[in-house]
Amino acid sequence: MTIFDKDTQQKMIHIVLIEPEIPQNTGNIARTCAATGAALHLVKPLGFSIDDKKLKRAGLDYWHQLQIYYHDSLQAFLSEYQDKALYFFTTKATHSYTDPIYPEEPFLVFGKETKGLPEELLFNNPEQCIRIPMLDQRRSLNLSNSVAIGVYEVLRQQSFQNMKSIGELTRYKWSDSSI
Repeated sequence: MTIFDKDTQQKMIHIVLIEPEIPQNTGNIARTCAATGAALHLVKPLGFSIDDKKLKRAGLDYWHQLQIYYHDSLQAFLSEYQDKALYFFTTKATHSYTDPIYPEEPFLVFGKETKGLPEELLFNNPEQCIRIPMLDQRRSLNLSNSVAIGVYEVLRQQSFQNMKSIGELTRYKWSDSSI
């Protein structure tokens, strides 16, 4: 199944959260998805209620712009999307997130905050496992930061197609500056 962004009709990035536990992280990720046109897939069980005030507050007023899909389990998700380009983000990988040339419709898969992705899944898919480099002796980056890094690498490779790349000042015009 190909999913298109309803506003641009282009194929989209898919963010997959396996059993997310912290509502604020998921809310921040939902906001990133809405701002970039990425779809959000939530794989149960969730560590919070989807009506959680912290989740809604972190996502602010972007919920109506979000394409969100729910899956009953990791196995159910994998069965449905096994033929898609899945990239498993983990601190245990040997490949950097900048190594792949991402296709038009990648699925960036992230594990729960306390445990990450199941090691069996990683072991059985070594070429699809990627990491974000960081200093040694550090456990991991924040989940919402990791998602943003992954999404923007895909967008960078796609030359930020259909993204607004120039901001406007409130009281001034860039054309009036000496730059």
